[in-house]
Formats: sequence, C-alpha cells, structure tokens
Amino acid sequence: MATSPTPLVGVTDAAQRLGDFTLLDVREDHERADGYIAPSVHIPLGELSDRAGELDPATPLLVYCHSGVRSAMAADALRAAGYEAANLDGGIVAWQQAGLPVASDA
Repeated sequence: MATSPTPLVGVTDAAQRLGDFTLLDVREDHERADGYIAPSVHIPLGELSDRAGELDPATPLLVYCHSGVRSAMAADALRAAGYEAANLDGGIVAWQQAGLPVASDA
C-alpha cells in the first residue's frame, strides 16, 4: 500500500503553527551552526534511521533542511515508518527570505 504524498507546509503557515508540531532540522552540524529555526530538534539526515526513536510518534513532525530536498527524503522515510510528517517548503532559505527569525547558539 503506497502512502500519500508528503504534505508541504509553507513558511508563513509554519510560523503561525509552531506549537502544533515538533520541528526537525535534518541538516549537518556545520549548517545548524549558521542558524536554525527555534525551537527545533536536530538530527542530521544521515543519523535519522538510528535516532528516529528519539522522536515522539504521537506528535506531528515538520521537517526542514537548507532548501527542502533532504527534508523531503526524511519526511518520506518518517511517514513510511508510521510518523505523521510534513516538509517545510523551501527549507530554512525560504524561512529567512520571509524575514522569519533564525536562532543561533553563538
């Protein structure tokens, strides 16, 4: 049985609904060091299969990366594993272009 296509969530909608889901950043450590959307959980894409158990399956996920390509793969994999997951359309690039805030640990 095929799953339905992974939903895309636009940045404006996502910003208004931050409390409705867990935001999952699948970028690499060095990318996250340049800034991230807060609050978010950071699990690089390459570690996701080993660390998916850290995510609450009862809470919907909104996955993001730099531009939306890796996060689409991650969201597809999470959906196949039984999670409710969507992809942030355009990734953090679209988020920043919309003038939305980016956090930093620096």
